[in-house]
Amino acid sequence: MIGTGDEGNVLLGSLNPDYIDLRAICDIRPSSVHRAFHGDWATSSTAYVRPGLIKVYGYKDEAEARRHVKVYTGGWQEAIADPDIEAVIIATPLHLHAPIAVAAMKAGKHVLCEKLMAHNMAQCKLMCRTAEQTQRFLSIGHQRHYSILYDNAVNLIRWGLLGEVHHIRAQWHRNNKPGSDTWAPPLPGGELPITGGAMIDRIAEQLREFRKQLADPATSPADVKILEKQIAQWMAWDQDKLVAAAEHGYLDDPKVYGPGRVRSALEELVRWRLWDRTGGGLMAELGSHQLDASSIFVSALSREIGKKVHPLTVHAIGGRHLFPVDRDADDHVYCMFEFPGQGYGYDFDVGYKDPVNQLPNPKTGVPGYEQNSDKKVVVTYSSINGNGFGGYGEVVMGTKGTLVLDREQEVMVYPLAGTSTKAGVTKKGGSAVLDTSASGDSAPAKAAQGSAPVSRGYREEIEHWAWCISEGDYSNQTRCDGPHALADAVIALTARLAIQNSQRPGGHGFVPFQPEWFDYRSDALPEADSEATAKSMFSEEMKNLKLV
Repeated sequence: MIGTGDEGNVLLGSLNPDYIDLRAICDIRPSSVHRAFHGDWATSSTAYVRPGLIKVYGYKDEAEARRHVKVYTGGWQEAIADPDIEAVIIATPLHLHAPIAVAAMKAGKHVLCEKLMAHNMAQCKLMCRTAEQTQRFLSIGHQRHYSILYDNAVNLIRWGLLGEVHHIRAQWHRNNKPGSDTWAPPLPGGELPITGGAMIDRIAEQLREFRKQLADPATSPADVKILEKQIAQWMAWDQDKLVAAAEHGYLDDPKVYGPGRVRSALEELVRWRLWDRTGGGLMAELGSHQLDASSIFVSALSREIGKKVHPLTVHAIGGRHLFPVDRDADDHVYCMFEFPGQGYGYDFDVGYKDPVNQLPNPKTGVPGYEQNSDKKVVVTYSSINGNGFGGYGEVVMGTKGTLVLDREQEVMVYPLAGTSTKAGVTKKGGSAVLDTSASGDSAPAKAAQGSAPVSRGYREEIEHWAWCISEGDYSNQTRCDGPHALADAVIALTARLAIQNSQRPGGHGFVPFQPEWFDYRSDALPEADSEATAKSMFSEEMKNLKLV
């Protein structure tokens, strides 16, 4: 396991010891290594999804666990070089996905990499090509491909329960405002406020509060046990201030905040989601999930099982509406996509040329080409930080009914006429939380039958990847292999590109998708304005990934 931070620990908590023999973990941060062994005790929900490998594998304590699991803290290159390792799971900051994945496959190791696939499209395509050249299994962690709830939803769409699907509404709304931003967790060692003033060390403040509660005679024995775990976790978090982030490629930047305050390499490491160099913003971190789900639903309309239907256009805007100049990432994004629907295009010479349904020619003998451009599925997506109403999920609308998927926990179907739903409100405590992603603070899904929670798909995606490796049949790929994940990356990264275009003077946020972008064998890239530029970008990435 390379990267045992927020998402890495979610994946670690989803390991099935019958399928995976965890031999090593790799992370440069003491807090991540601590949580990898002991779990995440920030909240009851984080403890559920990040239980720690001591609990997952039934070790007596950390000492016993370390006798079975190596700990690499000097960088991911050490883990790649370990001959005892057959496969790696990558859950690092986004800019490291491609370098680690390519190096691992070239070293003969199979790869399961967290989403988004890579930082740019050239890297995504080179990952696919490397997997093909090395015949290593490459799987990308879009877990909805293995969610029983989404599988049920796909079947309902295929059975025609919703009729003709014409609109999908997806969103991820959060109360993630300045002062309580989960993407900007407290810095170990403290920091100067952007507006000026004295040094603030929120981790030290929280430790003092925990110790005060622990010393209170009125604290219950059950709370004492939790407080002891939290104190140990926050102490490990505080030790992150000793990490030499610059030695691992993270950078100081004196230009972000202006005079008097330098954005340190440690801050780029801790808050990597905020910066263009290391992350991909809302579209990569959140939007990629929802748009993957939407494309799964549109693809359910295809008669060819497993066929990935690609969007036609995107129109997107966004910006930093709430936060000060302490990040590159937008805090609000709004997108509208056009996907081909049922009956989108005809080619009377060769038959039905519909990317969704490969049907016989409905008008045999009539020459020429006709396109029914009205037959589309429109997908809208919004991700905002200023209001958490509605949470996250997808709404699929058809002529016969509406299907609602709420927070990967529940599927609801409403026939014909519209209805209204009321979202529940959850609240975090006021303490500093070492949890920068939605995965860590999501409650277990509701069960359709019985009392067992419904899996969100993490465990199943890892099991299937392990099974494919053990079988050794390269023609039998995982549900979200390189080419499938490439399509998700094209959607998310092109939408991000459209947003960036809309922010330029005189710019617009409209981009038509090109089929070549979805073909990993093609050098065409959405980020390139010409074939020469694309070749230059590929050449640079090949050098960076040591493919030449």
